[in-house]
Amino acid sequence: MKKYILTALLVLASVLSGCDNYIDVMPKGIRIPKTLADYEALLRNEYNVNYLPSQQALYLINDKFVEANSCRNVDDLRTANYMWKESRNRCELNASAEDMFNNGYGIIGIVNTLIEKVPEATECTEAERAEVMSYAYAIRAFVLYYIVNFYADAYDPQKAASTPGIPLIYSGELGTPWHQGSVKEVYDQMISDFNKAIELGIPETSMTAVHPNRAAVEGGLARVYLSMRDYDAALTHANAALKRKDDLFDWLDYYNQYKTRIDNPEDYTKISSPMAHTCVENLWFCSGEGNPNYPCNDINISEERASLFEQGDMRSLVRWKKYTSSTDTYYQGMLTGYYNLSGIATPEVYLIKAECQARQAGGSTVSDALATLDKVRKSRIHPDYYRPSIASTQAEAIDLIRRTKDNEMINSIIPFIDMKRYNAEGTYARSLTKEFDGQTYTLSPTSHLWTMVFPANAINRPGNGVLTQNSK
Repeated sequence: MKKYILTALLVLASVLSGCDNYIDVMPKGIRIPKTLADYEALLRNEYNVNYLPSQQALYLINDKFVEANSCRNVDDLRTANYMWKESRNRCELNASAEDMFNNGYGIIGIVNTLIEKVPEATECTEAERAEVMSYAYAIRAFVLYYIVNFYADAYDPQKAASTPGIPLIYSGELGTPWHQGSVKEVYDQMISDFNKAIELGIPETSMTAVHPNRAAVEGGLARVYLSMRDYDAALTHANAALKRKDDLFDWLDYYNQYKTRIDNPEDYTKISSPMAHTCVENLWFCSGEGNPNYPCNDINISEERASLFEQGDMRSLVRWKKYTSSTDTYYQGMLTGYYNLSGIATPEVYLIKAECQARQAGGSTVSDALATLDKVRKSRIHPDYYRPSIASTQAEAIDLIRRTKDNEMINSIIPFIDMKRYNAEGTYARSLTKEFDGQTYTLSPTSHLWTMVFPANAINRPGNGVLTQNSK
């Protein structure tokens, strides 16, 4: 862990290196921020605070395409997850660095520093100070949610207190003691952090897209309570988020703008991503796959994954096009730009609300759930293909909601988290299957592969704490 706190301190130095009028140079060469503006500037450094890839989760659920030759011939962490290699020791393959751990704890180190030091910041009012601290608490909660669901088993109300979780660290100082908290401890911390952000008065309209607003925090709480299977609380917070912001992007208008290019099977000219910082749906923008420092192409997906989209889904028509190379046929990403894949946006909150409505007792709530689901679908499915959702039972409704949510949240970690949650619950557990080179491959709902392994360097050099693996 020492490495990740050091990374945070180096970020402090690099971001603030041009602020000589406001920063003292300490004897060891570390530049220390003093004013609130110095500290707040750290939150605008997207590469270090708003960039949290989850690619190993995408490989596991096959949301990210891997070439056939790599699947046959390469022995690495990527192919172990993508090909569901139960017998392969992933600890050996994750020997040095892994994005979720490195980036995640780098972010936590920075926001911990803000939480500790902003109370001493100069040149600000108390309200301004509280606002910056509210952002730091909210971001820490979001990041903890991703890390714990990546490296630990899904939350089970009966087992969470005894299920090993992830490192909990509350300081940005080198040498700070920390411990590996249980899954319940981590969830309790997330709830506490989100509530602290509200208590500090996190604004309805934040400074920028990379600063979470009040609706983002309510959506984050809805996520947490959904994972805890507290559907009443999740619904309350989903409604609170949507009361503040409920916009949905018009994919039909966007599709029509580029229809000629999209419908031409030979035209692979890239289209600018509409899912960037200014998208009307954003509550908090955080890059996932795709470096935030420059425009990136959308991720390629397999033919099998492309087939799971609903007919007429304009997001899939805009984002992917079938392509054949010398060795593979797959769907090539057709967008370029920036993507809110590790933040939170309104469609996810609608779909959390829909699931919570479906899980409530009584037949009327199924129709309520479908009405909420269809608000999202109407903005995604072309009018020529759109039909209202039909379901008469909770199970049928949840199946429809899952299909839309998996497709809506593709390339983010959320489908992976949802699959783990359903598998742990049991009622809606599913096996994943695929064909490759004439063989059928299956990923069981109970496979240990659903829990990722910590990087070996985090295990071997944990700093002032002890970290044990949760998987293999």
